[in-house]
Amino acid sequence: MESVRKVSVNGVEIILVGTGHILEKSVREVEEVIERENPDIIAVELCEHRYRALKGEIYEDFSVKDALSGGNPFLLLTQWLLAYIQRRMGSELGVEPGADMMAAIEKAEKKGIPFALVDRPIQITMQRFWNKMRFFEKVKMLFSLISAIFSMRKLKNDEDHKNSSRMLTDGSLDKLTDEDVVTQLLMEFRKFSPGAAAALLDERDAYIAAKLISLAKSLKSIASTAHQTSSPASLTDDRSSGKIVAVVGAGHREGILKYLRNPHTLPDISELCRLPAKKMFSLNFLLGAGLISVALLLVIGCIFSGVPVHTFLTALFWWFLINGSLSCAGVMIARGHPLSGVVAFAVAWLTSLNPLIAAGWFAGIEEAKIRKPSAEDLKKMFKAEKFSDLMSNKMFRVILVAALANIGSMIGSFIGFFVVLNVLNVDIHHVFNQIFNTILHLI
Repeated sequence: MESVRKVSVNGVEIILVGTGHILEKSVREVEEVIERENPDIIAVELCEHRYRALKGEIYEDFSVKDALSGGNPFLLLTQWLLAYIQRRMGSELGVEPGADMMAAIEKAEKKGIPFALVDRPIQITMQRFWNKMRFFEKVKMLFSLISAIFSMRKLKNDEDHKNSSRMLTDGSLDKLTDEDVVTQLLMEFRKFSPGAAAALLDERDAYIAAKLISLAKSLKSIASTAHQTSSPASLTDDRSSGKIVAVVGAGHREGILKYLRNPHTLPDISELCRLPAKKMFSLNFLLGAGLISVALLLVIGCIFSGVPVHTFLTALFWWFLINGSLSCAGVMIARGHPLSGVVAFAVAWLTSLNPLIAAGWFAGIEEAKIRKPSAEDLKKMFKAEKFSDLMSNKMFRVILVAALANIGSMIGSFIGFFVVLNVLNVDIHHVFNQIFNTILHLI
């Protein structure tokens, strides 16, 4: 089969099955390979978190504060968009996302074969993926995902939908697991964001390969013990060291195979499991530090240039009003509770000057206190099919409140900056020239 690759590691045969996570063809192929090979272990490209999610289990250790901290509101929205698109494509094909992995696990349970979850924890993968993307790459990706959703909805209502559906079911999408097609898709992704591609693909290839090598060593050890304690007739030569069937996404197959053939090229796996440290000089930090510097310079300048107190207070009033109003507007657009809007209005002027805190965090926490979202709400959020379902979901509403409050505050900071300079009669062009020259010196 074209989607199957075989390699020997420490005398253990590893059979890689490259699948499309929403293809019925892949489900059948997984079952056929397991039935034919009758392996000692079945490995699947899942982590504990994703496995439990596919089984429909709820995560009681879910924390709203963790969801709102840092850039997590936008990360969760991105995860939902990705899950939604995959689910919609799967519904067109009549296959649930992850059906290939669950088919392997169900086959293992039916035949009494142990199975292993060999993927890196999804929380670590998504955090590293998000951290390695530049700001404008994140914006571009979010808009691309939203555009894809609207395109899918338009297609559903279009006259050509029947023709498109026929394409989905006549085998055309089976090419998604072909090597040339997969390679082309991966090349496009790497062009879009090399860092994100490394976190989402290359690092996981290495992690999964390391897990498979570890499983192979375990099987080899068991086989060696069996040879020492059993009679030669009790073990067949071709199965003395064991066999592993590994079910992985088609996009990972060749990368994993490369590491299995050259295990000395594997990176330090412990490094791949570290949560990314917060960047000291991220865009948010630089913007916040810049605003603080400008604010301090303005205050000092006002003191020494004899600017009237009432003029200074007027500038401060406009900064407070513009930041607070736009952050509050974000909460209202998200249909947040009025109290969350009040909180955003009250803190936005200050959080805009501090790169370490955000108005959305405070507004989101207040919204969470009122709505009290649960782990069940998070589960339903990722399964929502309509926007109306999302807006009635407590968890999504909290995340949206936090995200839009932050966006409103960010816009307010830029507008407020120009208004304050205008009130203080500061030469804006001169200020920007000074800032630009300072940045050049720092670089």
